[in-house]
Amino acid sequence: MARDIRTGIDIGSHNIKVVVCERTNDKDLPKILATACVESKGLRHGYIVSDAEVAESVRLAVAEAEKQAQIKIKEAFLAVGGVGLESIISSGSAVVSRGDAEISDLDVDKAHEAARLAIPQNAIINRRILHPIPLHYKTDGRDVLGNRPVGLKAMKVEVRMLFVTYLDKHLQDLIQAVENAGVEVVDAMAAPIAASLVSLTKTQKMAGCVLANIGAETVSIVVYENGAPVSLEVFPIGSTDITNDIALGLKVSLEEAERIKLGAITNTNFSKKRLDEIVVARLSDIFDLIEAHLKKLGRSGLLPAGIIITGGGSGLSSIEDLAKAALKLPSKVALLTVPQGGKQQVKDATWSVAYGLCIWGFSGDSSRPRENVNFGSMGKRFWKSLGEGLKPFLP
Repeated sequence: MARDIRTGIDIGSHNIKVVVCERTNDKDLPKILATACVESKGLRHGYIVSDAEVAESVRLAVAEAEKQAQIKIKEAFLAVGGVGLESIISSGSAVVSRGDAEISDLDVDKAHEAARLAIPQNAIINRRILHPIPLHYKTDGRDVLGNRPVGLKAMKVEVRMLFVTYLDKHLQDLIQAVENAGVEVVDAMAAPIAASLVSLTKTQKMAGCVLANIGAETVSIVVYENGAPVSLEVFPIGSTDITNDIALGLKVSLEEAERIKLGAITNTNFSKKRLDEIVVARLSDIFDLIEAHLKKLGRSGLLPAGIIITGGGSGLSSIEDLAKAALKLPSKVALLTVPQGGKQQVKDATWSVAYGLCIWGFSGDSSRPRENVNFGSMGKRFWKSLGEGLKPFLP
């Protein structure tokens, strides 16, 4: 009997992480067979500046994962992030086609297509739609509760949708780099949403929250309400900026500054107060950007589940207290729940993106031929992964 295995590849500006998982039944979380982390080279703010260096970094990470899992990795699910990731909201409508006025799947799909066509051309040029996500439906001007309004009767169906997009060239560059490393890309998912699959509970998503992934060179956030992502944003600032500030402020090398940031014991004598001032100043800049975005959405101070922090920068001391004070919201560092009994265990939420990709992979059919993969039309499969398809995996 063939083993049910999925692989997730998270290509960050600082590290490339690979997670290999196996599912033995439909009720339990998949077991982690292997985890690999190598330094990523050839990337800047999430986009490729050297194809060969990125491909080699991916190859090294995949080789390490293959050695641990004792399998050959032929295909994987890919996370995309960085400054090329954006979201936009658009609305569309369609006239119900059936004579008895019953709404069909075709009518809903026509409304979705109308919403896509209503996106301003300057907002979609050179971009690929990764996830078309329905947020809200109306029939004849009345709000619809629940999912697709198929089977209801009306003359007109309307939809409000969130479109998560990525720069087309950067997406193709990333796919090509992974495939140059000998791994076929099955699907691609926005990194913040992949992280949310294993970092957020259904209760948090329904109540309303913001997930902030503090990476090396970017901070990506996704805002959830009523169980669905309503906004996604990426800021060109990250934990590397904190390292640089420490190096300048304490007059130490970058390597020493990184160790100090992580709380390692060093031979450098420095003022703890001065270090805290440097770190707090940069973190305040990050949370100011998040607060400005929430104000633009009209959600400032209005997300009951608060802010959940993940990524490499989430391990900084007192980050929860600072986020709580800056955003006036409940704050916590994400905890990654993983099954026991696998060959490998992940110790922190920095692995949430790669592990989330594996969960997503198990939620649908990944056996389709590569030539049939359409990265612009993954809405139905994506929505399944947020709903019915992930029920067995969610807390």
